[in-house]
Amino acid sequence: MFTRLREDIATIRERDPAARSAWEVLTCYPGLHALVLHRFAHACWQARRRWLARFVSQMARFMTGIEIHPGATLGRRVFIDHGMGVVIGETAQIGDDCTIYQGVTLGGTSLTRGAKRHPTLERGVIVGAGAKVLGGFTVGADAKIGSNAVVTKPVPAGGTAVGNPARIIVPAAASAVGSAAAGGAALASASGAASRAAPGSVAAAAAVSAATVVAKAAAVANGRASAAPEGATVQGATSTGGLREGEGGKAAGDQRSTFCAYGITPNADDPVSLAIHGLIDHAATQAKRIDEIVIALEHLGTSLEGLQGADAALLDLRRLSAAIAGKVDGAVAAR
Repeated sequence: MFTRLREDIATIRERDPAARSAWEVLTCYPGLHALVLHRFAHACWQARRRWLARFVSQMARFMTGIEIHPGATLGRRVFIDHGMGVVIGETAQIGDDCTIYQGVTLGGTSLTRGAKRHPTLERGVIVGAGAKVLGGFTVGADAKIGSNAVVTKPVPAGGTAVGNPARIIVPAAASAVGSAAAGGAALASASGAASRAAPGSVAAAAAVSAATVVAKAAAVANGRASAAPEGATVQGATSTGGLREGEGGKAAGDQRSTFCAYGITPNADDPVSLAIHGLIDHAATQAKRIDEIVIALEHLGTSLEGLQGADAALLDLRRLSAAIAGKVDGAVAAR
């Protein structure tokens, strides 16, 4: 018991810069008190002393403001910072080295007795202040839950969940691979559509153009992921709000001491957002090019209305492109 207590005190002093001494942590940190009382309540629960376990849990709630059901399973070096308003349900499982901030709810959405109703947090998960994680799913190792996020679906290992309802942001490397695969699939699909369409038709050009934009967005995401030096990891905000980058080769203890307090990671580019912005930019560029084509046609003495009934095969597209570039000054010959 005392070994676990010393380990918990060392964990708090390592992760919280406001902790100045072991005595201060032992006497003034409700998260530590809640963990110690939960261990006793959990032992009573496993020994089928259910009323005593619930009574100890209620006493801990009254003293600390943290409600942990005695049936919940907590790992080693779990840090509950501040802790007021934290609620952890009966079937919740919390892995080693997890960090939970104030106002967090690890709750359930099912009323089925005996079912797995509450979430499982794997090793190193950080849950920001006010977040609600609801359901019997798993939050992967080293994942981060942003402040006030409402999470109702699994979070992959290393991912970040922010917003209400929560939006899952996967790590940069995984998102780059996925977006590159999506871009390749879109390009292949558009190429097939273009081959089925009539040569030179607007449908074929639009299909290839849209797929090219998606592929460029995937390439941008892939380039940003590959630009990071090998072996380097980006750490989030510390508990003091500062940002710093971790270098490969640091000890595991040093990596645990710098953690993202509220689950917001830098450089978390969403490939879907990149693709949408790419499409918007492409649409604006396309409209500008159409205006240039109309101006070039008028400069060459051909009206747009006169070309509406013309056969596309009779138009000299190379000369038109050269005219737009300013290389041809002559007029388009009449048919």
